[in-house]
Amino acid sequence: MKRIDQYDGLYGEANARPDADYLFSELIETRSRTFDWVIQPHIHARLFQLFFIQSGTFDLQEATGKRKLTGPCLLLIPPTALHGLVYETGVSGRILTLSDALVNTVFPDASPITAMFNALQCLNTLGESPAADRIEQLMALIDEEVFDSQPERRLMLHACLQQLFLVIYRQWQQHETLKSKLNTPAMQYFCQFQRRVRQVGTTQDITQLADELAITPVHLNRICRSVAGKSASQLVQEHILGEATKLLKYTTYSVSEIAYLLHFEYPNYFARFFRRHTGFSPTEFREKQNAVS
Repeated sequence: MKRIDQYDGLYGEANARPDADYLFSELIETRSRTFDWVIQPHIHARLFQLFFIQSGTFDLQEATGKRKLTGPCLLLIPPTALHGLVYETGVSGRILTLSDALVNTVFPDASPITAMFNALQCLNTLGESPAADRIEQLMALIDEEVFDSQPERRLMLHACLQQLFLVIYRQWQQHETLKSKLNTPAMQYFCQFQRRVRQVGTTQDITQLADELAITPVHLNRICRSVAGKSASQLVQEHILGEATKLLKYTTYSVSEIAYLLHFEYPNYFARFFRRHTGFSPTEFREKQNAVS
C-alpha cells in the first residue's frame, strides 16, 4: 500500500510547525511549478486550505476517486482530508491556507458555516454566478493584508475571512439545495425528459416521450410545470426553437438541412414552426442576423 504523506505545514515542508494564527496566501503556480504541476495525494493535520482556480483544467484526487475539473472552481479542504492535484498548462488561481485554530476563532462551533467544514467541498458552478469575482477580490485583499503591516491587521484579516467564507457558504448552500433537488424522482424524470428531447427533437410527441419514461402525459406535464413552470410541449418547442436559432445564426447549413437536423419531416413544416414562434421565416431571420452583424 502506498504511503500517504502528512504535512503539519504546506505541501513539501516537512518540518514546518504553524502557530495558532497561521494564515498564508500564494498563487497556485508559485508552489506547483516547483513540483512540475503535480501535487501528490497528501493530508494536512491541522490546516484548512482554500483553492480558487480561476481558469484552466486540473485533476482532483480525493479519497473517493479522481475527477477532472475546470475553473472557475473552488475547493475547500479541511484538515485530514486527502487531496492531490495535477494541473494542466495555463491554470491560474490562488491558495489560502489557515490553521484550524484560526478557523475556530473566526467561526465558533455555534456558527452555521461550520456545517461545510466537515468534508472536502467542491463548488464548480461559480461560472454561473457573480460570486467568482467577489471571491477573487476578497482573496486578493487577504493576500495584501497577510504581507502588509497596517494597523489592526489581525482585525482586518478576521473581517475579510468572515466575508470570504460567508460568500462561499451561500454558494455551498445553493449547491447543496440543487443536489437535493436533483435526487428527487421528479427531477430525475425531468432530466431524462430533457435528454430524450435533445435526442429525438420533433420525431416523438409528448405521449410517446411519456411512455418512454413509463409515466402518463399528465404526470409528465405536472413534473415539467413544477420544475420549470412550463408544460412539456412548451419545453420541447423552446428547445427546438433555440437549436434552430443557433444553427441559422452560426452555421452555413441550408434551411432544408437544418429542418432535417432538427428531425422535421419536411422543410416546410420547419418553416411554419419557425414563423409561428418568431414572426419570421428561417430565411428572413438569417438575413436579418447577417445584416446586424
